[in-house]
Amino acid sequence: MFILKNDTICKKIEFLSEGFILRGILHLPSTEHPPVVIGSHGLLSSSESPKQIELARQCNAFGIAFFRFDHRGCGESQGDFAKVTSLGARSKDLLSAVGLMRESADTANHIGLFGSSMGAAACLAIAREARAKTVVTFAAPVRSRSVHGRIEKHYNINDTQGSLDTLNLDFDISDKLADIHNILIFHGDADTVVPFSNALEIYQKAARPKKLIRQPGGDHMMSQKAHQKHFITEAALWFKSSFGLESIQ
Repeated sequence: MFILKNDTICKKIEFLSEGFILRGILHLPSTEHPPVVIGSHGLLSSSESPKQIELARQCNAFGIAFFRFDHRGCGESQGDFAKVTSLGARSKDLLSAVGLMRESADTANHIGLFGSSMGAAACLAIAREARAKTVVTFAAPVRSRSVHGRIEKHYNINDTQGSLDTLNLDFDISDKLADIHNILIFHGDADTVVPFSNALEIYQKAARPKKLIRQPGGDHMMSQKAHQKHFITEAALWFKSSFGLESIQ
């Protein structure tokens, strides 16, 4: 355990997902038994994603806990990336994290999900099963077949990591979208990896309440500082409102 400024407490946590030891950090605000947002990182990212770290800070300021962890084969967690990476595996990791937080004495039984890119697809895939109260996504792909070549080119996936076919990344979560509600969708309209049309499909099929924020000229990495700042502000406010914490400053 370590303490950051403003009395924020961070706990290093290990948990199991299908026999793999996964590692993460739980950011706790000063309030007791807060609701918690669980983050799911992108394909070749980790829990050290700047988006997640900054979102955790802002959520804590609103009295919301944030749990960020490394999926199997990534960061500090166990597993050979090339052998264990698939949307199904990522989804099971995320469900294991949800179960962990529901049983935690540190947090309340109110779960929100945040995911970026493939992590966003995992959030959409398990939102109903996880009984998530709210979801925020960035650059979420609905199906893999339209982004395979784009992903391989963007991430420069090579024989060491395994091709997308080797990684078993074929998926289509379009049938999951109607089950999702209370969702905030971010997407850059200049994203060359996951086209903006994916965001439009998610918005069209998801149930209300829902909101789509289009980032003009935004890319897959959310590289523009103005977009990053806007994302953190709007995502944290969405979680705050969804958890009924409007009175917390």
